Amino acid sequence: NFRIKEPDSIIKKMKNKAIGSNWADVRKAMFTSEEIAASDKRVAILASAITATRKSQKKSQRKLELLSGVKQPVISRLENGDTNPTIATLLKILEPLGKTLSIVDLK
Repeated sequence: NFRIKEPDSIIKKMKNKAIGSNWADVRKAMFTSEEIAASDKRVAILASAITATRKSQKKSQRKLELLSGVKQPVISRLENGDTNPTIATLLKILEPLGKTLSIVDLK
């Protein structure tokens, strides 16, 4: 259950910093620590699955770049959990691995 705080509260929390705030600051202002932890967990699960699949298929990050069109540094950041990828990026990476995303019922 993500909830985005009102823009005014974000600005006040950031003490009216001008342009140039980094993502970590914006993220802390927009989301609770629980929401951040849940998001980080989801990214870690995806990263682990992508890394394991890529390695089991004996594909390097560079080869995956060539097959997916996603730059190798982006793949590396994803696998290290240093980025929050878009669905489009995930789909581009998953396709040459023979995988996709799926929407399923929660248990």
